[in-house]
Amino acid sequence: MSEKSEFSGCPATGVGSMPGGDAREAAKTVIGSFADGRGMPYLAELPARGPGADMTGRSVGLLAEMYGHVEPSGWRISDRPGRDTRRARSWLGEDLDALEEFTQGYAGLLKVQATGPWTLAAALELRGGEAMLADAGACRDLTGSLAEGLRAHLAEVRRRVPGAEVVLQLDEPSLTAVLRGRVRSASGYRTYRAVDRQLVEAALREVLAVVGGDGAAIVHSCAPEVPFALLRRAGADGISFDFSLLTEREEEAIGEAVEGGTQLFLGVVPSTDPASGPLSDPGGSVMGVRKLWSRLGLNPGTLAESVVITPSCGLAGASPAHARAALAHCARAARSLADNPE
Repeated sequence: MSEKSEFSGCPATGVGSMPGGDAREAAKTVIGSFADGRGMPYLAELPARGPGADMTGRSVGLLAEMYGHVEPSGWRISDRPGRDTRRARSWLGEDLDALEEFTQGYAGLLKVQATGPWTLAAALELRGGEAMLADAGACRDLTGSLAEGLRAHLAEVRRRVPGAEVVLQLDEPSLTAVLRGRVRSASGYRTYRAVDRQLVEAALREVLAVVGGDGAAIVHSCAPEVPFALLRRAGADGISFDFSLLTEREEEAIGEAVEGGTQLFLGVVPSTDPASGPLSDPGGSVMGVRKLWSRLGLNPGTLAESVVITPSCGLAGASPAHARAALAHCARAARSLADNPE
């Protein structure tokens, strides 16, 4: 999906995770928040259920012919599927059942999330305890396994929700650390060598391509220093990030992305309960976006077609009440931006 108009009619969405452990309640909230053209529904993730529902474990359950189990230090590669892998797959099945239940008759954009190959390589341990990131061959195998598993997963989502135009989101919060050699070893006394940018780009391209020519793919990172140009070259149709972490030196890359047709998923709504109280000013939430457009000399009329409003990150750490309010606030803030871009 190469034209930003393909995202038209999608003013808002969420990042992925939700609080609690009730799959039906999460699906009901997400679908209800973005029904009737208010935004893009998504397959909710519920990490509060424990290992297997966490970001890493969820994607371990998606891998093809590669398995994992939980050690005190985290997820580690296994020779065969054990209890932890089966649990991850079982919870994903529950989430898909709930999604299918609440999307009967739905037609439109529908987002699914998975951990990207480099964040997964930084989090998954080899049998000896070091991260897969330390072994180039293991990283290649992981990328291929993830791509194959995601291909099957997207086909399953399309089967369950026939009217869906599936959008794949890769979560890559560790990507900048991988590129800059900041991922710490198991001992914590050293860091892994920075991975060559061409290798990083190639792996991302391989995984993003699984959506096919009619699909769309975005990359999300709630970490600072998002590599915008690299993600665009890798084939990301959209880039999702925490707007508050954007620095002045990154603004030129933002302008280039907008002019190149890349959709910006801007995290402007707090992802945890704000100390200041309930969310109340949708227009104020997007004031910084309007100012950015002005500084870059971009046409305000392009805001509605270039920007999707989201929480700053996943909502797993929020109260259920705030999670519901945050999604509704995203839709209202996006409407404010479209109605009054200047």
